[in-house]
Amino acid sequence: MTRSLKIALAQINPTVGDVAGNAAKVRARRAEAAAAGAELAIFTEMCLSGYPAEDLVLKGMFLEEVREALEALAGETADGGPALIVGGPWRENAGEPPRGRVVNAAFLLDGGVIQTYRAKHELPNYGVFDEVRIFKAGPLPGPVNVRGLRLGLMVCEDMWYADVAECLEESGAEVLAVINGSPFETDKMDERLQLAVARVVETSLPLIYVNQVGGQDELVFDGGSFVLDRDCQLVAQLPSFREALQVMELRQEDDGWHPAGGSITPSPDGLEAVYRALMLGLGDYVDKNRFPGVILGLSGGIDSALSAAVAADALGPERV
Repeated sequence: MTRSLKIALAQINPTVGDVAGNAAKVRARRAEAAAAGAELAIFTEMCLSGYPAEDLVLKGMFLEEVREALEALAGETADGGPALIVGGPWRENAGEPPRGRVVNAAFLLDGGVIQTYRAKHELPNYGVFDEVRIFKAGPLPGPVNVRGLRLGLMVCEDMWYADVAECLEESGAEVLAVINGSPFETDKMDERLQLAVARVVETSLPLIYVNQVGGQDELVFDGGSFVLDRDCQLVAQLPSFREALQVMELRQEDDGWHPAGGSITPSPDGLEAVYRALMLGLGDYVDKNRFPGVILGLSGGIDSALSAAVAADALGPERV
């Protein structure tokens, strides 16, 4: 007999430090997923704290605020609606000296409680990333059990190397799921897909990739969440550069689980992608800092004209 599980991919635009606002976004998207019949909603890396949270995760009061938000969201899953996969920082063994280590974690919330979590194993330490300084690496993970599915949870950089996915497959995972805060670069979408294909080829498991969207200081996260089946075929892709939610189905056949029922929104490329990244980055920088608008001094050159166009498209001409 064929079994199925409806899942929602929820790419949201969190704000660093706004734990209450980010939790409200999760709550709203969960309600939307529930209305569409989803049994599991998968969110993005560090979605409760915002990403990258940097030195905020070194502050005990901030970690406590995230913990309280997690417990509140977990309590709401007692309503029989969708289980949640959400990301956030977590202090392990908080009551033990010397206060426990802090990890970047993916949490499973279901049945009214925090069921379990998996800590990020591969910590990036290059470019804009500084995770080795602020987090401790988690061990190679095993799968989590959610609604009859053995789900192999990875956190962003964990997908870039073979060891985490291979460990999950060897320990019984049936589907891989990656929560991400992967920033935009030209041709980055192709690179993500190539890495995801490599993990699917190595494990023969379908893969769900959910990525953050939004601007944070100098970074822009482009979303573009996607799902690959066991044959490395793209079966779902969410829009780039905006928040989105898509509900699709996992069907269990004799040879394993198969994703179905997704829709594909092509990602922009070339100059269109760059322009949309500029708009999103500027718009979120202004809005998240609660500025009323921007003032431009124009010289009359092409660069001034382009700056004015980006600002007007991102904010509306009345705010420029």
